[in-house]
Order: sequence, then structure tokens, then C-alpha cells
Amino acid sequence: MNLRQVEVFRAVMTNGTTARAAEVLRITQPAVSKAVAEMERAIGFALFHRIKGRLHPTAEGQLLFREVEQTFTGLAHLRGAAARIRDYGSGELRVACLSALSTNVVPRAIKAFLTRNPKVAITFQTRMSSVVRDLVASGQFDVGLAADEIDKTGLDVRPFVQDRVALAVPDGHRLLAKEVVRPADLADEAFIALAPEDTARREAELALAEAGVSIRTIIETPYSTTICAMVAAGLGIGFVDPRTAEPYLGRGVSLRRYEPAIHFRTLLILPPNRPPSALLQEFIGDLEKAA
Repeated sequence: MNLRQVEVFRAVMTNGTTARAAEVLRITQPAVSKAVAEMERAIGFALFHRIKGRLHPTAEGQLLFREVEQTFTGLAHLRGAAARIRDYGSGELRVACLSALSTNVVPRAIKAFLTRNPKVAITFQTRMSSVVRDLVASGQFDVGLAADEIDKTGLDVRPFVQDRVALAVPDGHRLLAKEVVRPADLADEAFIALAPEDTARREAELALAEAGVSIRTIIETPYSTTICAMVAAGLGIGFVDPRTAEPYLGRGVSLRRYEPAIHFRTLLILPPNRPPSALLQEFIGDLEKAA
């Protein structure tokens, strides 16, 4: 079985007759019939029933046609990608990002980038930092933004942005009376905590332990946005990235400055041993401006 035979088979399936397939392919009708017969011999089963001079697909032929259509869809994608690479140096950017920057920094960067490069395709996924790390390290994605607790082995790692942690407090909470909240103020509070591996959480727990303060962790989540939603529902308080909290401010959530200072540190990560293309370098510049 060769690609030409598959192309002829697809043409017959798509157009319904060998005559129409021959017209579309600009070959003779006997050449179409010959290619189909040769393909049947090569694969070992009939693709068509021949009834009164007409071809009717067998069940096996229908199954094979589904596989052929998937293959041709992939080829069309490859042709499009090749055209974009020819015209722009790279036809596609694949971006993975932790939740905290997925609703602010990255959308602004994509907007700026696509304004100048409207025909470049962008794939964007929001994932946990550990997953972002794996997607980039494996070469499946071109660039990632991840928290600094990830394993940095085998990556091109660059500091990206550092945000000071804020304390998210629900409406009516006693801590709203304070401009600055300190560890002693958190004693016995219901706390919605970041994931245990989060470096900001570890820094906060160290400061609380040194102050002899214990809190009640009622929920754990890796996402600041989830903490904000839980705080807005009145379930407790929690440390959040101020960027993530912006949509919730005035909607059941207020922020308070926390001392001692704790920071979220985000890294920009690239696949190992792969120099960034000109388009990727341009996009990284947009990310840095958007931050």
C-alpha cells in the first residue's frame, strides 16, 4: 500500500464513483480501478463490494476510511504549519502557565503579540507548576511560567516576576480593622492554604512557627484564584497573589498587607538545548512588558 493508492481510495469514498474520482484526480477511470484493486491486494481485504458495475464500501472499507481521514487532517495541519514557518519563521507558539498569571499577564502579552503577528497560532494551557515544568522539559511546549518550587533540572530557567503576598479577608471579618496583619493576628483563624510544596506557604509557616502561632487549615489548593473564591464565600482567610485577587476585590474580598513580607516567585522556563526562535524571543519580550 502506498500513498497514491490511499489518495485514490479516499477520492472514491469522498466522491462516490470511480468516474468522479478520476475526474477530481485528473487520471483515467481504469487507473482508479487499478489503484483500488492493488490496494486491496496489498492490505488483504476488500474495500468495496462491486454490484452492477458500482462500488459500495465494505464495513472494513468504512473503518479504514475513518483512519485515512484522520491522516489527511494531520497532513493538512502540517501543510498549514509549513506555510506559517515559511512566512513567519515559526508557525506556532505553545505556552503553558501557572494559574496566578493566566488571567492577567499572559492574556496581555498574547494580545500585544498577536496585534503584530495575527497569523501565528498560539496554544495556551493553564496548569499546575509541576505540569508546566514537565510540558516544557519534554519539548511539548515552547515556554512556561511556573512557581519557583519546581525541579529546575534540565531546563533553561530565568527569573520572571516576584509579587508580595497579600492576605485575602472576607467581608465583615475582624482583620479588616487592621492595615497591617502580623502572625499573632492569625491565631486560630480558619485558613485556606496553598499547596504544601508552595514556597510562599513554607515561608509563611516558618514565620508563624517562630511566632508560636498556629492556624486551622480547613482547605488546601494550589490556586490563588480558588482561595479568593473560598474567601469570598466566607469560609476563611488566605494568602494570595494580588494579581489573581483583582477580579474579587469589592466582591466579598479585601486585601491586607502582611508582615513579615512573603513573596511569590515565578520563573520563565524554556526547553533544554533549544535556542528560542525569533518569534519566541519576541513573545518573551511581550511577557516581560506585561508583567
